[in-house]
Amino acid sequence: MNKLSKTLSLMAALTLGGAALAQDTAEQTPETAQDGLAMGTPVEPQSYIREESGDWKLECFRANLETEPCQLLQPLYGAEGNQVANVRIFRLPAGGQAVAGAVVAVPLETLLTAQLTIMVDANQPRRYPFSVCDPLGCYARIGLTQGDIDAFKRGAGAIVSLVPFVAPDQRVDLKMSLSGFTAGFDKVTAEVKP
Repeated sequence: MNKLSKTLSLMAALTLGGAALAQDTAEQTPETAQDGLAMGTPVEPQSYIREESGDWKLECFRANLETEPCQLLQPLYGAEGNQVANVRIFRLPAGGQAVAGAVVAVPLETLLTAQLTIMVDANQPRRYPFSVCDPLGCYARIGLTQGDIDAFKRGAGAIVSLVPFVAPDQRVDLKMSLSGFTAGFDKVTAEVKP
């Protein structure tokens, strides 16, 4: 597995709320020396915010790689000011239809069949299915084309919409700022080059 693939696998695992890492860590047992001394187990990479770019945060992971993997992060807030969701965007290897990936995390009480909708400015909205849920929430794993990234770079803002399970006739619209997206995404691109 090349370094870029390892980096992307690491980012994908860390992006999904850490559930996969918690399970992997729980299954590991420390190596024990002849005298009953614990030899230790590897510590999983820790995330930290390296810098902010407008309303986006550059979230990086301390890893034993030449370049630390980084992704863009933005929490999304409801009308009452409480965090409802978050968006993480990361670069994908060249050559595919999707140039970037995104993981949008939403609360467990989301109506999954209504899917997730993203609309940049007044452009045509795009709908995405949810992939998986864990005890922390539900996740839409999204592929973004160059056209999608260009729209984010040109746009002033976006609306991320979901439907609550308990109120299927209502829609929750969350504002996603695109301020700082271009500069932030360019840094993410630079961070994962082989």
